[in-house]
Amino acid sequence: MEYEAVIGLEVHVQIGIKSKLFSKCPYKFGAPPNSLTDPVVLGLPGTLPVINEKAVLATVKAGIIFGCDIAEIAKWDRKNYFYPDCPKNYQISQNSNPVCRNGYVEIELPGPSRNVMGEHKKIALDRIHLEEDVGKLTHFEEDSGVDFNRAGVALMEIVSQPDMRSAEEAFAYLNSLRMHMAYAGISNCDMEKGEMRCDANVSVRPIGEKKLGTKVEIKNLNSISGVKNGIAFEIKRQIEALKSGEKISQETRRWDANLCSTTILRSKETAFDYRYFPDPDLMPVKISPETREKIRSEVPELPFAKQERFFSQYNLPYTVTSVICPKHTLGDFFESAVATHNNPQIIANIIANDMLREMSIQNSNSDGKNDSSLENFKISPKNLAELVKFIDDGAISKQIAQNVFIEMFQSGKSAEEIIEIKGLKQNANADELLAICQLAITRNEKAAGEFRSGKDAAINAIKGFVMKETRGKANPLIVDSTLRELLHS
Repeated sequence: MEYEAVIGLEVHVQIGIKSKLFSKCPYKFGAPPNSLTDPVVLGLPGTLPVINEKAVLATVKAGIIFGCDIAEIAKWDRKNYFYPDCPKNYQISQNSNPVCRNGYVEIELPGPSRNVMGEHKKIALDRIHLEEDVGKLTHFEEDSGVDFNRAGVALMEIVSQPDMRSAEEAFAYLNSLRMHMAYAGISNCDMEKGEMRCDANVSVRPIGEKKLGTKVEIKNLNSISGVKNGIAFEIKRQIEALKSGEKISQETRRWDANLCSTTILRSKETAFDYRYFPDPDLMPVKISPETREKIRSEVPELPFAKQERFFSQYNLPYTVTSVICPKHTLGDFFESAVATHNNPQIIANIIANDMLREMSIQNSNSDGKNDSSLENFKISPKNLAELVKFIDDGAISKQIAQNVFIEMFQSGKSAEEIIEIKGLKQNANADELLAICQLAITRNEKAAGEFRSGKDAAINAIKGFVMKETRGKANPLIVDSTLRELLHS
């Protein structure tokens, strides 16, 4: 019997705002333990929560991006449970009336090669709701400590339908979520900082069966590759168990990246009763049609739509669009440069290769800014367009342009300044190049003979001599035509 996997993900995304969900208390990753708390966060007697409007608006924006139905009225509930990391012994969340319902996340699956775009698929969502985070427990050899800095931080919980059928689809889903959240400025989704956390619900069933199999929840998935590997292992484990006659138990399991396996945490025969009830301290939130439309107007063109447009409008290959389009600052930079000088192919290649390479080197040496921010980037779109125009006009070669770009990146000088100061303009003097080409043929008699006998590639050795003699400043088009004329004479 053949089996298929059924996967749903519950993803918590930390909203990138300065204060917490129901308090003005700030939050910053890496602050000393318990230094970012206040009476509201700790649930001290007499304190009252106040809704952070920016968190609500960010959740509405996420709902619009993913095509959700936005609630006219969103309500707050208390999710009750007793655990050391929960200072109030309840968590303010949304159960019956979340901000967003339905919608979908578009994903891109791997193509047949890295140069070819893969299949696109829509993964249905159940809901996106707002809730406050809890603290963080740290276990030592003899005792445990709790840090309440993270308690009260604004989280979006994004709950998918069980629409994924493989670990690869779950991997693509998380990549798409992270890309869209960062693109819209909602969250950086840095899993190392806990800005995106994921639990996976995995079951298997015979192919063709409509009824869902017994669900197993996987926790401790603290990287996107960990999600992929954990789900892949769990699918294999469940299929092997069923084929050997075992019964799958409803339980929660932990992914151990060192052992590359899941291990049981606890059995879960019934759903935990959180005893939800409406929060008596918070009024419902009304999200007006005007608010929804204002936010909708602020949502930028999304990455997959931009990729399709760049294909058709600029005739760019997938290898380039797949790098530029997921980062809106790169896409905007590219279009600003093209508006100054219309050579989209060369401009896009410089951005996707030279620009991102130099930024990556810079980030690795300076404890890194995000590639997509372009903060501290010294080259303007106009200056990049100017560099490409020098190439197109034959003033410099592509090889020299690479060196000019690196100096532009490091110094902030314009291409024109660097070319003039260093005397890098190509030599287009016909008489001078003719003499050097004649010398090149004389010094490379073997290559010249091979070319004359029909081996066209042999001319490259002669070109190399010319470029070396001119220190790369000879115009390659003039060199090629001059050499061919001399060799055929």
